[in-house]
Amino acid sequence: MKLISPHGGTLINREVSGTEKQNWIAAAERIPRLQIKPRIFADIELIAIGAYSPLEGFLTRDDYESVVTKMRLASGTAWSIPVTLPVTGDEAAPLNPGDDVGLYLGDDFVGVLHLAEKFTYDKKREAALVYRTTDAAHPGVRVLYEQGNWLLGGRITLVNRPGNSAFPMYRRDPVETRALFTERGWRRVVAFQTRNPVHRAHEYIQKCALEIADGLLLHPLVGETKSDDIPADVRIRSYEAILSHYYPSTRTVLSVLPAAMRYAGPREAIFHALIRKNYGCSHFIVGRDHAGVGNYYGTYDAHYIFDEFEAGELGITPLFFDHTFYCKACGAMASSKTCPHQIEQHVTLSGTRVRELLGAGQLPPVEFTRPEVAQVLIDAQRNVVNV
Repeated sequence: MKLISPHGGTLINREVSGTEKQNWIAAAERIPRLQIKPRIFADIELIAIGAYSPLEGFLTRDDYESVVTKMRLASGTAWSIPVTLPVTGDEAAPLNPGDDVGLYLGDDFVGVLHLAEKFTYDKKREAALVYRTTDAAHPGVRVLYEQGNWLLGGRITLVNRPGNSAFPMYRRDPVETRALFTERGWRRVVAFQTRNPVHRAHEYIQKCALEIADGLLLHPLVGETKSDDIPADVRIRSYEAILSHYYPSTRTVLSVLPAAMRYAGPREAIFHALIRKNYGCSHFIVGRDHAGVGNYYGTYDAHYIFDEFEAGELGITPLFFDHTFYCKACGAMASSKTCPHQIEQHVTLSGTRVRELLGAGQLPPVEFTRPEVAQVLIDAQRNVVNV
């Protein structure tokens, strides 16, 4: 029973321990310092543990240009999102290629950038090609426009992980998920990416996928998201509720991904698939408007982008699902592929209507969401009101 190979063939490990770790801690006082934000640290951690394999650090110019324009690294390996370390001109000025740069999250020394290159870049060009818009109202584009005008490229070394990481019981590195899948005898593993609670539509497509797989990795993103997204701790409670009541525990694993959301739609669908490949998943669910926001992307653009890669180039198999809903005439969950009935027969609710019901302490229809999930969301709203 052999799991899928990591992207690029090798699971990268850039985290040090033992004597090497102590040597870097001792050297920290003698090397340049750079303050980073949690969003950047998330990328450092994910590079170091192999989640971003084959990346060993932040992109240098050739890789950056190739990813932005071709969705491939300079080597030709598929990669759709530029993973970069942006800094201001003042921060870049004293740094030179060949420097080891100490990376600090607040007062904590967390790692080292082995600087290979520093360069400027065109933010609007990156926005247009990666996010398919230059609109500053787009949350990913806004982050891009607000960050520094210089990029630092080079390999990284992770020295210290903060000891207060959220959801420790659900944090598993790729080497750990791979070991768990192997222990359970799984080879065909399907991953589901989410930044939302799991409602009946999500449950339906997950279980459809599970019918052809050995196991399901429910892999919510718990890094930086939009301020109006449901907080990660609330979402985790909702996942625990639905998994404990409606999923077989022997065929599901809940684990968290500490990445930030880019809201890059189609490109982020590729990115999310490759990350899950590194975690040991052979299949990846792609629903409607994956990683989308507002009206920036077409409903199924995240499906179509997979056609821009040759067979086998990504390695992981996408499973495409259309809009799903409960159909009163069918008496079951269905999708636009499988249901012949008019929309009047479909139980669908807008996000606004769901929030209104939850705010009033009312459970949405059971055809839309499980009552256990709805109760978690109602309790969370009450706690906010009572603060």
